[in-house]
Amino acid sequence: MTVEEILTGEKDNVEYKVDIPPKSETYMRTVVAFANGKGGRLVFGIENDTWKVVGFEKEQVFRKMDAVTNAIYDSCEPKITPSVGIQDFDGKYIIIVDIPAGMQCPYYIKSQGILEGTYIRVAGTTRKAARYQMKELILSAENRSYDQEKTDRELSDEEIETFCERLYQHALELCTSEEGKKSLKRIGKNQLLSFKVIIKENDKYYAANSYQLLDGKLEDYPDAAIQCAVFKRTTRNYFITKKEYKDCIDVEIEQAYAFVLEHIDMGARIEGLARQDIYELPIRSIREMITNSVCHRSYLSPGKIQVAIFDDRIEVTTPGMLDKDISIEQMKTGMSKIRNRGIAEVFSYMNLIEAWGSGIPKIMDEAKEYGLREPELLDRGSDFRMNLFRKKPVFDQYGVVDPRLVAHAKETDETNLGTDETNLGTDETNLETNETDESVTKVQLSREEECLLEAIRKKPEITQKQLHESTGISLATVKRSLPKLQQIGKLKRIGNRRSGKWEVKD
Repeated sequence: MTVEEILTGEKDNVEYKVDIPPKSETYMRTVVAFANGKGGRLVFGIENDTWKVVGFEKEQVFRKMDAVTNAIYDSCEPKITPSVGIQDFDGKYIIIVDIPAGMQCPYYIKSQGILEGTYIRVAGTTRKAARYQMKELILSAENRSYDQEKTDRELSDEEIETFCERLYQHALELCTSEEGKKSLKRIGKNQLLSFKVIIKENDKYYAANSYQLLDGKLEDYPDAAIQCAVFKRTTRNYFITKKEYKDCIDVEIEQAYAFVLEHIDMGARIEGLARQDIYELPIRSIREMITNSVCHRSYLSPGKIQVAIFDDRIEVTTPGMLDKDISIEQMKTGMSKIRNRGIAEVFSYMNLIEAWGSGIPKIMDEAKEYGLREPELLDRGSDFRMNLFRKKPVFDQYGVVDPRLVAHAKETDETNLGTDETNLGTDETNLETNETDESVTKVQLSREEECLLEAIRKKPEITQKQLHESTGISLATVKRSLPKLQQIGKLKRIGNRRSGKWEVKD
């Protein structure tokens, strides 16, 4: 191996030490932290700040290597078996210690005990594990899900029936087609048992944590909420408005989703005879980001889900460390590991989530389709953050055009569609447009549309207000009809807003 190869890799999981400390506990914290996480590497004989190779003499290196191996084996519980090797750099020897990700978490320093001697890695640093983090380590090692753990709440048949009916009604609301509504089946007690949302013991039924969260019984889950805020510009220095939602967790998703839609730009475009509302961002991705956060957050970790809207991005922060078996790059390809299996099963029934692991790849694809910068996924140690980036909206004379159609639009001084001069609220506004596709011309025109075209033929520089006054057609109909006539190729705007004119294309 070269120095470059040794110094490359995930720096969060590599530590360099110029010598082997006399007290092994000073580096044993890092050893158990690596074992409790994704694994890692300790390199002895290299300066930490400069990465200068100091190394050891040949006569020393094997003795030091044995000392490290024995210290790790003797000091840690459960036992950790490292891979230890040496590397020669021009007569200077370094010791490379690779610690594998452990399968029997939590690992701890034996002399300190499990409560005081368990350590984890957070953002490239070694920290003592908090109680909730130790519980997460134990659950993960035993392949158990916290949301499927039994609570003390005993459930009656009537409570379970009411719970199931609420889930069914919400699922019904989320169906996008009549066919989907007809095929949706009611959920029942047996399904909840198979999801481990309820637990049966001695002919009695008990709520699991997932049941409590879905039922809105959040007294024991103070952080099971979503905080939403709109901030001025691109930092958290000044907020414009904020809201916190604490309800059944599936209802929280709808509330947070509605908050975001209320605070992002929306306009409309005309397709044929229909008006279609268009948001500046792919709204399915927004819902997916919030749903993923609610479904995959750690309900043991302190901290609430945060949905923050900035001028340049929407930021969703999910409490809890990422699973050590999944990397950011793997998430982008669709690999996933379900943290809350009971909640995930219910969300799947409700069509809040589709195929496992498909959410992030879909968000990536939709962002690309909208001409947006690739969404950013950040492992911040104690939480996970996803950024969906906005771009400066491009407006036309009747609202925000679908970003997919204007991703490469050219702006000039006269036709800059983002200025106030395109505001349709003024009486004297003339509409301007780009060239339309002349292949769409065979459309039956209404009487009002024929009347408007005739008036424009007589006076090409006519304004909307003048069209209203000369034809008797309402101003609202004029404003709605002119964009349609442009889109179907019957009308074209030549020149700018103030001094331009219309051209009727027969």
